[in-house]
Amino acid sequence: MVLAELGLKIKDALGKINGAEVIDKKLLDEVLNILGVALMKADVNLKQVAKLQNNIRAKFPEIEEHSGNKRLQVQRLVVGELSGMLSTERKPYVMKKGKQNIIMFVGLQGSGKTTTCTKYAHFYQKKGWKVSLVCADTFRAGAFDQLKQNATKCRIPFYGSYTEMDPVKIAEEGVQHFKKQNYELIIVDTSGRHKQEDSLFDEMKQVSTAINPDDIVFIMDSHIGQACHDQALAFKKCVNVGSVIITKLDGHAKGGGALSAVATTESPITFIGTGEHFEDFEPFDPQTFIKELLGLGNLKGLFEKVKEVVNVENQKKLAENLQKGVFTIRDMRDQYSSVLKMGPLDKVIGMIPGLGNNIIPKGKEKDAQAKIKKFMCMMDSMTDEELDGKKKLNESRMIRISKGCGCVPTDVSDFLEEYNKFAKMVEKMGKFSKGTGMNEMNRNPGMVANKLGSIVPQNVLNQLGGTGNLMNMMKDLGNMEGMEQFAGMAGMGGLGGAGRGRGRGKGKR
Repeated sequence: MVLAELGLKIKDALGKINGAEVIDKKLLDEVLNILGVALMKADVNLKQVAKLQNNIRAKFPEIEEHSGNKRLQVQRLVVGELSGMLSTERKPYVMKKGKQNIIMFVGLQGSGKTTTCTKYAHFYQKKGWKVSLVCADTFRAGAFDQLKQNATKCRIPFYGSYTEMDPVKIAEEGVQHFKKQNYELIIVDTSGRHKQEDSLFDEMKQVSTAINPDDIVFIMDSHIGQACHDQALAFKKCVNVGSVIITKLDGHAKGGGALSAVATTESPITFIGTGEHFEDFEPFDPQTFIKELLGLGNLKGLFEKVKEVVNVENQKKLAENLQKGVFTIRDMRDQYSSVLKMGPLDKVIGMIPGLGNNIIPKGKEKDAQAKIKKFMCMMDSMTDEELDGKKKLNESRMIRISKGCGCVPTDVSDFLEEYNKFAKMVEKMGKFSKGTGMNEMNRNPGMVANKLGSIVPQNVLNQLGGTGNLMNMMKDLGNMEGMEQFAGMAGMGGLGGAGRGRGRGKGKR
């Protein structure tokens, strides 16, 4: 997860409050000192750290005066102040579906601007938008080839030229070309430089005047940390920067400085790039980001991801099977397939409250992802009768499956053990779900959580933060419109097993 080390340090600081008998100013000062050191190590500006600490100290007396769960109130206060540090009052441009939206990208060379243009286009393409790309970067050799390759991979129409050297003319012609074809989102990639140059700024002004963009997005490389502030301000003085995208936020130590510095420019951060792949791109919301960072989850975001990748009809059938206590290998394959479509496994797990970095050890995320893919290969080597449970997997069948997917029989045995754990849990879930619907979840989440607590294995329950945290999850799920359609995502409950294994027989892929 992004800045996972910072999240763990902040969680450790809050852990002192959870373990204390008395919550007073002395304890708060100790926690704030740990918090301050963690933020400064993440390259957050000293003045911003001091401001955050002072704000929390000023609001603490209100918590002392009120009754109730002081630990939870302090946690909420810290989350609120951290979110505020990354927030701005200015609202980003809201694109209009069915109309033409012209978005111009600016930034220094090497910031990941061209790749981010494609990620941005791909993000909206998946949501059903008619998107296009224009390469107006004539300064960098190979810029058009890069955009062309990226766009081709994502099947996005693009416009550019190998011979025309005037970026203003290319931008204007490209926008007009896609306007005539009624594209809803036209993204214009502009030239970058190695440093702030007057020629770069003049060119940006000319392109902006020619195409009259609805929004100008500034792309910032998180590796430069606090220097983001000066960079963003320089671009903002030249053109009307409406929003910011932070790139390369894949665990870099200076990421905290980049996020907090840019927020002070009053241009909202709208997206963050968290890796090299086109899928490593996500909308930025300060409070959601902080909650995920601290392992507090993002059930709403998880639910939105589920809705994007899950086949509703398949989930209805699965829900019906669950009520009967039936869970086939085919069901397991469908659930794992959905999980893989949702993106990096550590990111998905980080959206489940209480799990954070607990369920998969830091640095083992790729191993867990690889294990799920290995299981998928095994299931792809099975017959329909085996997938549907009509034929049991005996020794000869396991040998055949292992040969079909390039592993060894003991790997198939590991898979079968994992599947049997699922099946047993599903049998219990079936009995539970017969008398518990979404209405019951809304009316009495505590009772539902206690019932689930008796079904879910103790190690998984501990990772979820205990019955209390499970009850909060039930409340959130009960309030989500259309959740009943996706009640069958029980297959995700076994993600913890994906990160572990007995380590027998490595085999081949």
